[in-house]
Amino acid sequence: MTQHVALVTGGNRGIGLATCARLAASGMTVVLAARGREAAARAAARAAGPGAGPLYPVTLDVTLPRQIERVKERVLGRFGRLDVLVNNAGVYLDEGTSVFDVELEVVRRTLQVNFYGPLRLVRAFVPGMVERGYGRVVNVSSGAGQLTDMGGEAAAYRVSKTALDALTRIVAAETAGTGVKVNAICPGWVRTAMGGSDAPRDPDDAARSIAWAATLPEEGPTGGLFRDREPIPW
Repeated sequence: MTQHVALVTGGNRGIGLATCARLAASGMTVVLAARGREAAARAAARAAGPGAGPLYPVTLDVTLPRQIERVKERVLGRFGRLDVLVNNAGVYLDEGTSVFDVELEVVRRTLQVNFYGPLRLVRAFVPGMVERGYGRVVNVSSGAGQLTDMGGEAAAYRVSKTALDALTRIVAAETAGTGVKVNAICPGWVRTAMGGSDAPRDPDDAARSIAWAATLPEEGPTGGLFRDREPIPW
């Protein structure tokens, strides 16, 4: 994996930080993206380890198209390509809130981060992957977006993850046969700032699944939703 370059959004803590550390440990060059420059730099230092691939911190708010364009210019200017895109940045702003009560601004903000951000990043980097004949896209989703098990409350979060799952399928279909694999990962309930201290899973549990999807072989799946490397219903 030493020749591969990965970009991880929301890489400064929780699942994102654990993913950066795991991909770097595999030998990848990792571009660690966070909204704050200092937060990205501190996280890159934490994720580094003996024998690991290099980590490059960048400032990226996925809701800002100009920042996405700047990151694209930096990545392609420095490395000439991006091989792995991990859309990990996300928000959960309406926990426990009824669909009848959630403010529309909360819905808008949630979709900007959880759906439009990944959409913009896919549009920025996947055409280059197709052109080069190799790429791995991992969208960090949630079981809360599964239509087969859809419940009430947290409508903004649920809808954003359902949309992300749909985007996964669409991009996978449009890149079929090109060497690009596009999959969604449900990390489960993880002990993070979002998941809380009572969650049963560690961030590295999620990072293992993300790293698996980020390093799939040529015969690996595309267009799926997975938890612990196993497909789950949509």
